Amino acid sequence: MSIYRHVHVIINPASGPDRPVLGILNSIFHPADVDWDVFVTKKAGDARRYALEAVAHGVDAVAVYGGDGTVNEAASGLVGTDVPLAILPGGTGNVLSVELGIPGDLAEACALLCNNRSSVCKIDVGQVGSAYCLLSASVGFATAVIQGADRATKQRLGTLAYVLAGLQALRDPAMARYHLTLDGKQIEREGITCMIINSGHLGQAGWKIVPGIDLHDGLLDVIVIRRGDLGSMLSVAASVVTRSGSAHSLQHWQAREIDLVADPPQTVQVDGEILDKTPITARVLPNALGILVPKEA
Repeated sequence: MSIYRHVHVIINPASGPDRPVLGILNSIFHPADVDWDVFVTKKAGDARRYALEAVAHGVDAVAVYGGDGTVNEAASGLVGTDVPLAILPGGTGNVLSVELGIPGDLAEACALLCNNRSSVCKIDVGQVGSAYCLLSASVGFATAVIQGADRATKQRLGTLAYVLAGLQALRDPAMARYHLTLDGKQIEREGITCMIINSGHLGQAGWKIVPGIDLHDGLLDVIVIRRGDLGSMLSVAASVVTRSGSAHSLQHWQAREIDLVADPPQTVQVDGEILDKTPITARVLPNALGILVPKEA
């Protein structure tokens, strides 16, 4: 019998490949005697609204089928509550689920709600203005890559869509001067991108943009990539693959609160969603969200 008896499932119908999602969920939940209700998103904001309503109804858990953007939106309704989030990976990258070891197979991810082989992992959450950040916020080149990988291309090519968008953005990367205030300390750097990172994973197990980025350390990581030429970007890529963190074009700091001003002002993305332009303020909310993960062996 499931320890999560009453579950609200939020589904983004635009996510993932065509497959019988409801049939798979039912094949797992029904034998486990899980009382589950389905809520389908139609527009931005629906996942957050459904999560808030689930908390108000006193559910045992909220499950989300979708990509990282849908997961982020639903999580924003659960931050600071005792209701755990169950991630049912259905997007292109599924970055957070990879980092937390959540199975990519839908049935196996559902089963975490139905057996005693799961536990609730508390993770930090970034707050950028009024938005919550599970993965990263960025300006400059990194935001251009997000903007360049549209939904249709991601559905057709998967993670290759980001590679192609990155190559396109490298043709003419804009330089900016970044004025950073990190826990009161002021720093200025020029670069093609500035990233404020909560999760440093790149969607492949063990791959992080910088070693040591941790979802549980009560800190946000700040990265500036200084040069836009292909050689420097390959240097960054090599540091990711080898986990050396030695790319000469990458600078890295950590802080609990960050003020970012870009000159000229740049567009901000948070977990794949485009927001307003800089300046922004970000801060970390330690252990603010519970996520259902497999128990360690």
